[in-house]
Amino acid sequence: MRHLARLADYCSITNMHTKNLAIVWAPNLLRSKQIESACFSGTAAFMEVRIQSVVVEFILNHVDVLFSSKLSSVIRDGAGECS
Repeated sequence: MRHLARLADYCSITNMHTKNLAIVWAPNLLRSKQIESACFSGTAAFMEVRIQSVVVEFILNHVDVLFSSKLSSVIRDGAGECS
């Protein structure tokens, strides 16, 4: 994900900003067996891929926060605590 986020930094040259990268990579990063099955029609499959691309775009736009060492330590340290 960090690599794709870095790639988006060069969008002025490549025209591959986070939205375009998400559209291209979402079906591979968030593969869904439901989409691959015969149960999904063209419209339903399109909507599922659209949701996947929104999720991947969000992750790419917030990669520094989501994959920071601070967040990882907070999650790890707070994992055993219940409020």
